Amino acid sequence: MKEKFYQYIQNLQDAITSGLEAIDGQATFKEDIWKRPEGGGGRTRVIENGAVFEKGGVNISGVHGKLPKAMQSYFNVGDVDFFACGLSLVLHPKNPMVPTVHANWRYFEMYDADGNIVDSWFGGGQDLTPYYLFDEDAKHFHKICKTSCDNHNADFYPVYKKKCDEYFYNAHRGEGRGVGGLFFDYCKATDDMSMQDWYNFVTEIGDSFLEAYVPIVERRKNATYTKDQKDWQEIRRGRYVEFNLVHDKGTLFGLKTNGRIESILMSLPPQVQWRYDHHPASGSEEERLITVLKNPVDWI
Repeated sequence: MKEKFYQYIQNLQDAITSGLEAIDGQATFKEDIWKRPEGGGGRTRVIENGAVFEKGGVNISGVHGKLPKAMQSYFNVGDVDFFACGLSLVLHPKNPMVPTVHANWRYFEMYDADGNIVDSWFGGGQDLTPYYLFDEDAKHFHKICKTSCDNHNADFYPVYKKKCDEYFYNAHRGEGRGVGGLFFDYCKATDDMSMQDWYNFVTEIGDSFLEAYVPIVERRKNATYTKDQKDWQEIRRGRYVEFNLVHDKGTLFGLKTNGRIESILMSLPPQVQWRYDHHPASGSEEERLITVLKNPVDWI
């Protein structure tokens, strides 16, 4: 399974970066191949200063070796070996009318002293972070998420949509990071779902990503905007940074397993503002966004 999924994310990285370069029309992805001293490595691709994307990364990695002590405590296990691979992407558009998007699809294995698999699971998801809320964009994103889920289990979308709203939540701010999408983790073999079934589900979600995001970008990328609207985008990006550095489990795992720092922190936007005690004007579009982020919406 690990070889099959790693091959899949290599192909998916190629498909997504090619699709995004076509949309941008100006910038291309820079590629870095890196090795992890303890085992494994990855392929980082970053786009910057484009016509559409101010900064973005589409990264894959496959790492293995002894599970570090800090992560043994996290998983409540002893000395074990592990393998983890996944694709992680974040795109920060230039135009504040285009939402930021994040996605991740991953696979994990643990082994005993004899090299036997003692645990394995899939995880992942995708979520949308708008700066100006267009209901039709949120509905489109969620519709694609639901359609992909429904092809496997009608219960998946409502469950994983709720988990996404709960996970991508800045508790210290009392608001969601964005308008959500899907979040699933510890997807293990059961009587109802084999690991092959989970593979089929996760890869369908991955394959649907461009369909979920590209139409939104095309719709908004040429919209006019003011300096005040750009400032608002950068203030909201600050909330994105706060989540990734305070709450995100993927950031923690990367740092605790001696991952490549540049690849882990690729998700951070290039231009950000933190203004003291900033509040949007009453009745404004900015205030409407905040109101929605405090109360998750059923977009379907």
